[in-house]
Amino acid sequence: MLSRVPIIPVLTLVVVVTTLTCCRDADRQQAKEPFDFSRDREAMVTRQIQDRGIADERVLAAMRKVERHRFVPEKYQTKAYKDYPLPIGENQTISQPYIVGLMTDLLDLDGTEKVLEIGTGSGYQAAVLAELAAEVYTIEIVEPLADRSEALLCELGYKNITVRCGDGFAGWPELAPFDAIIVTCAPPKIPQPLIDQLALGGRLVIPVGNIYQELILLERKENELVTTRIAPVRFVPMTGNGIRNGRN
Repeated sequence: MLSRVPIIPVLTLVVVVTTLTCCRDADRQQAKEPFDFSRDREAMVTRQIQDRGIADERVLAAMRKVERHRFVPEKYQTKAYKDYPLPIGENQTISQPYIVGLMTDLLDLDGTEKVLEIGTGSGYQAAVLAELAAEVYTIEIVEPLADRSEALLCELGYKNITVRCGDGFAGWPELAPFDAIIVTCAPPKIPQPLIDQLALGGRLVIPVGNIYQELILLERKENELVTTRIAPVRFVPMTGNGIRNGRN
């Protein structure tokens, strides 16, 4: 008599092997083809920045080039090109893309400048500036952020950015004057040391205020400082000894 051989275990084995093979193929495919953010980045520049009036082709090109998703925690990377700020740790945020574009545009860089940034944060603004200026010096008061940004900017190959951990209220007097200064945190008033370190013909872009904040453009002319109020904004407050001592 012929015995009957059950076929269910064999079929089950085939399904398992097939499933495992498919998973391995998917893993290999994913490893070969990481998510492409280029379409999101292009949409960000076109819809959030260009369509809102930023027309400088150099600024637009820099923001098309710099990969914003590299500057946010991994869990927020799929939101990196959305129209809002994102947390970066240490109770700090990366600014809304439009604000980065607007502040950069207001500096009116031509590629020859020495720029000071106060508030390195994620390092994203510094990277955008480095595409447009000769030298970028950036100060971050929160040491873990300064260390993290310095490592990332180095990994990305930026050789014209110098990161320093310190109190941005005082600026960087030993390297002054600066052709442009940009501040990404809000003091109650413009710190006098930053005004003093601005070169003739230079531009300072800074959010100012406590509860109500305004983005200010300050230009050093031959015999005067010209102040232009740009727009209401919302930034994290400036901290440090200068603020605590009320020196501004």
